[in-house]
Amino acid sequence: MKKIIRITVFTFLLMVATVAFAQEKAVPSSDVEIKEVLYKKHKKEVQAYNKNDFDALFFEFFKKQKDQNLTLTQEEFYTFTIKIAIYSEKLGLLYKDQKTEAQRTKQEWFDKSYADYLNSKK
Repeated sequence: MKKIIRITVFTFLLMVATVAFAQEKAVPSSDVEIKEVLYKKHKKEVQAYNKNDFDALFFEFFKKQKDQNLTLTQEEFYTFTIKIAIYSEKLGLLYKDQKTEAQRTKQEWFDKSYADYLNSKK
C-alpha cells in the first residue's frame, strides 16, 4: 500500500514540475521573424560600433521610449533592441570573463516585446 502511495505522489510531483517548468512566454511568430531579419541585417554594423556609438544608440532608444508624444513603430523598436543585444553579444566575445553576463543581457534584449512597449505607453 505504501508503495502505491509513493508512486502516486511521485507521479503527481513529476507532473506538476513538468507543467511548471514547461511554460514559456509565447512570442508571436511575426516578432521572432522580424527580430531574426533585423539581427542578420545589423550584426556586422553593430559589431563595428565603439563605445561612443553604442552609448549614442542606447540613450537615443531610452529618450524615444520615454517620450510620451512619440510611439516607435514595431520595426524601430526592434531595431533598437536587437542592436543593443548584438552589442551585448560583442562584449561577451571581447571580455571572456563576462561572457555569461553578456549572454544573459543579450537574451533580455531579444526578449523585449513590442506589445509590452505599447502597453507602457498607455
